[in-house]
Amino acid sequence: MRWLVGWSSIAASFGTAGRVSHQGEPPRGGGRTDYADPAHGAYGPQGAYGPHGAHPHAAPPRGGIADAAYADDPAAQDAERTVHPVGAQLLWGDPDPLWAVGDWRPDEIRTVTADPADPFTRLAVLGCCGATDAELRRALYAARGGALRHLTEWPGSYTAVVQAGRRITVLGDLAGARPVFYTPWAGGTAYATAALPLADLIEAQLDVGHLAALLACPDSPEALGDGTPYVGVRRIPPGHTLILREGSREITGYEPVASLAVAAPEADPERAVEGVREALTAAVRARLTAPRHAPDVLVTDPGPVPGMGPADRRAARGAPAPGVGADLSGGSASATLALLAAGLPGSPGTLPGTGSRLLAVTFNDLATPEGREAELERAHALAADPRLHHVVVAAAAEALPYAELDGPLTDEPGPSLVSAARERRRLAAGSADHFTGHGARQVLDAHPARMADLLLDRRRRHLLRPVAALARAASASGESLLVPLTVYSAARRLARTPYRAGIEAAAARLREGGVATAVSGPVDASLAALAWSRPGPAAGWLTGEALAEVSIRLRAAAGRPPLSLRPGEARARALLARHAADHRVFEQAVEVRSQRLHAPFLDNQVVRAARALPESLRVQPGARAEILRSVLASAGVRELPPGWGATAHTPNETATRLGLRAALPGLLSLFSAPLLADAGLIEARVVQRALSDAADGKPVPLDGLAELVSMELWLRRLLARRGTCWTGTSTPRRRAVPALDASLPRLTRGAPAAR
Repeated sequence: MRWLVGWSSIAASFGTAGRVSHQGEPPRGGGRTDYADPAHGAYGPQGAYGPHGAHPHAAPPRGGIADAAYADDPAAQDAERTVHPVGAQLLWGDPDPLWAVGDWRPDEIRTVTADPADPFTRLAVLGCCGATDAELRRALYAARGGALRHLTEWPGSYTAVVQAGRRITVLGDLAGARPVFYTPWAGGTAYATAALPLADLIEAQLDVGHLAALLACPDSPEALGDGTPYVGVRRIPPGHTLILREGSREITGYEPVASLAVAAPEADPERAVEGVREALTAAVRARLTAPRHAPDVLVTDPGPVPGMGPADRRAARGAPAPGVGADLSGGSASATLALLAAGLPGSPGTLPGTGSRLLAVTFNDLATPEGREAELERAHALAADPRLHHVVVAAAAEALPYAELDGPLTDEPGPSLVSAARERRRLAAGSADHFTGHGARQVLDAHPARMADLLLDRRRRHLLRPVAALARAASASGESLLVPLTVYSAARRLARTPYRAGIEAAAARLREGGVATAVSGPVDASLAALAWSRPGPAAGWLTGEALAEVSIRLRAAAGRPPLSLRPGEARARALLARHAADHRVFEQAVEVRSQRLHAPFLDNQVVRAARALPESLRVQPGARAEILRSVLASAGVRELPPGWGATAHTPNETATRLGLRAALPGLLSLFSAPLLADAGLIEARVVQRALSDAADGKPVPLDGLAELVSMELWLRRLLARRGTCWTGTSTPRRRAVPALDASLPRLTRGAPAAR
């Protein structure tokens, strides 16, 4: 994982990280310090003291707050004993340090200082950011006065940290793909872009109630709150900033809040689509203009192998190709990014001197070839573009879901853990910088609850086409005549249901055990989504105690006002946040060394542009395809294969059932004595029966089983973990969740609600 971490303490009397010492001058007490040279990333006069050298007259560098979590330990008074992250790169220190941890590329870490005479006014940007150094410096001047939103308006995906004196500001993104976590620490606040390091810092235990909420209501922020799987580690909501002033913290949003008295005027559809086109093009261009990187070679090429080319041998060794590539699954999102990247001016593909074609990767599942023929044909037709170099990754039973359940420990649990080996096989054949279409559906499509928003705005006529499309989808069952009335009644009921009443009804439903989640088609899925909160696909297997805990959380949240009182907008934001969190887990689970996955649809500016789309345009069938077609037209791509933009396929149920059937003995053994049962979340025999039913082809929510298996795998990896993210303290640091008996207390009915 790559993450940044820092903290802000109330006073600087502790040992401080990266403390800069002057000849004859103490490092604390408000004295002037040498400034950070942005060009060299070092501290001291002319950047002579830093990661690569020390000032000849400077004292040895000190790091971190010494034993601050152990006030009763005599060693805590020794400020020379320090704590700092393992393998960290110090960005700045004294008295509020900031580190970058992991295999960051040099161009992914940028720091600027406003004035050499004012070394404590500085900005750090980590990630892919399309801003120039001059733009960063101008933004720092504005941020010093309190303006923050402009720090999130550059193309790319990044995290920005601003220091202005003793005020630290950490900005999260709009989608939630780059979250910010925080926890009380040493009389102040520690923050990071990963939750596990903070859990190690405070030696946190597992929050079993949060795990129950993840299974019962994964896309309901009311149930999840600002919690994480670790007790005491919190998450700031998407679109918010964490502001620290000498240890005290404040969380505030940087997006303008719409008026609740009157509805906003409907935006012009053409201008809104143009905004999406410009934002997506800028997001792709920001990746293309970044420095290119060649992957590290871990294993030498063994030489020619019969039937394998150089690309096949490289993929077998697990090393990506140099340059830029993209998925090409045949869907509209991945095809748009591949063709857009290949069509922009410059060298969009491989490294200079080796050609300029962009590497497009298509996965062909040989175990289940039926049902995907149309998509594969579209992918081959799109790959005929001379600017693309097409690679087809074919795999059979060895790449089925649940085939390989060994993998790295991720920051949080996520359903992608069961298919990580399958996705890693595909991505290993990609490039060092690889585009994915993740998030396009959640960003551009209309959540079914937006039909209730249209009724609130008295725009009933815009419901005709989506309701007619649902009726056509249900025509095979012979109930299409009742669909329009049923859908309209559900949308009207949601529009007339206040937020508090809707959340309390969802809590009562969980408390009474009404969590049936069987969905047989698009009509049932739309009807189930027309609610303020609904149970997740795994809720049916949770115990009564777990459901009661989640219902208490929902009832407590019902009394707090939401970010939006419009059900469609609120549900769409919640669904996007859940997908972004799952995408972050996906990135960690399928990580290939030296490779970066890029999801431009989750960038701030793309999300903003998509939110400006009028609801009357969003709810129309095929709206996403038309928007992306307009984006491609701006890049000169106007001829697309037949069927392009068709509704994306549902998850391949056949492949999932085949994988379950092949891995059934191991899965039954996994749930013979599951940790989830020890925590009181499930009953082992019930889940074992569900796994057997799914392997036999019976109607079982497969995505719910994936969430259960993924969480069980994550718990086992977490508890089998050795080591910690921190070092340098007199008291031996322990890892988070050190013992099973202390970390998995059983839930009991009437447990306290989440904070």
